[in-house]
Amino acid sequence: MAYEVQMPKWGLTMKTGKIARWLVSEGGAVETGQPLLEVETDKITNVVESPASGVLLQIVSPQGEVVPVMQVIGVIGAAGEAVAAQPSASAAATSAAPAKTEKAPASAAAKASGEPVRAMPAARRLAAELGVDLASVQGSGRDGAVTEKDVRAAHEAAQKAPAAGGAAPAASGSCTGSASSGPCCEDEIVPMDGLRKLIADNMMASLQGAAQLTVFVEADVTEMVALRDSMLARNKKNPDYRLSYNDIIAFAVCRALLRHPVMNSTLREDGIHLHKHVNLGMAVSLDTGLIVPNVKNADTFSLEQLKEKVRDAASRARKGGLSMDEISGGTFTISNVSMLGVDGFTPILNPPETGILGVGRVVEKPGVFEGEVCVRKMMTLSLTFNHMVTDGGPAMSFLRTLADMLEKPVRMLG
Repeated sequence: MAYEVQMPKWGLTMKTGKIARWLVSEGGAVETGQPLLEVETDKITNVVESPASGVLLQIVSPQGEVVPVMQVIGVIGAAGEAVAAQPSASAAATSAAPAKTEKAPASAAAKASGEPVRAMPAARRLAAELGVDLASVQGSGRDGAVTEKDVRAAHEAAQKAPAAGGAAPAASGSCTGSASSGPCCEDEIVPMDGLRKLIADNMMASLQGAAQLTVFVEADVTEMVALRDSMLARNKKNPDYRLSYNDIIAFAVCRALLRHPVMNSTLREDGIHLHKHVNLGMAVSLDTGLIVPNVKNADTFSLEQLKEKVRDAASRARKGGLSMDEISGGTFTISNVSMLGVDGFTPILNPPETGILGVGRVVEKPGVFEGEVCVRKMMTLSLTFNHMVTDGGPAMSFLRTLADMLEKPVRMLG
């Protein structure tokens, strides 16, 4: 009996998901629990596991298609089992359009109607490698889907065409200089899609939806550095012990937010939500973009407990093991760029949060301490806040409180 694979619903706010790529080709054998495909949402990319064992009889929604939650995206059954054709999300939306003739290229018709071109995942990868436009390829697969064989045939035909009709015209944007001027190169075009597109959309929405202002303070963190050094020395017999400046800053941020609750708030349609606990987000840089997992109730943990929670979330973010709950519901975010050698920057809010802290590197500078000029450890902190939620005074008071705690770590205990 055939089993319908549906677009999963991760979290209450998820309405649609985008098919990032199928990990099993149509006709391929699958086992229960085996990674079947990757799905992108506006927050995360996750792997969908096969809900049954058998053969992937039909890929209903191809790579790149946006599908409503709980809609059928594939069919699994026994080898050779006949299944009723399932319309894809785009096909269902355009069911009133005239049917394609048997001879018409399915890919060209899809392009004309604005639908994604129906093609096997392997065919899409090959087309990208060879520079073949899938919309110009006649598909020979099931329901007119383009296969690898179709792409190779189209590529070979395109290579033979210039020989039959003379020299091919220069491609738009290509070099026109002489051979002596060096190799001719065209611009590399990176598609604006996937996680990069999601980040771009979210950042633009953040700037358009909040009155953002950034304030700065340069903190003398000499004592914070000394605290870290002493704790590392005390635990030097433990080869697994780790403690970073970011760990101390995260702990201090939680303490400061409890004293300035308006900064631990989110702006929603029904008003400003002041949260009793801190769900602390940490911006994590990935090869594909940026993701912000958060530690729930971070203010309830000790320094040692919090640093383990933060490390675990960051590690799983890089490995792709986060749940939807761990990347939603944050109340404040820290973005640390010290490892990049940057002093200060203006971070962009992570909606609907009211504030985000930017952390720069620790650098030695001459300063005045107890009436004498000496070398001090300095760090630039930048706070971006939503001026719709709070005025400059409360936001700056929070930043000053945080800086005081880092300058005199004993203040974190008060």
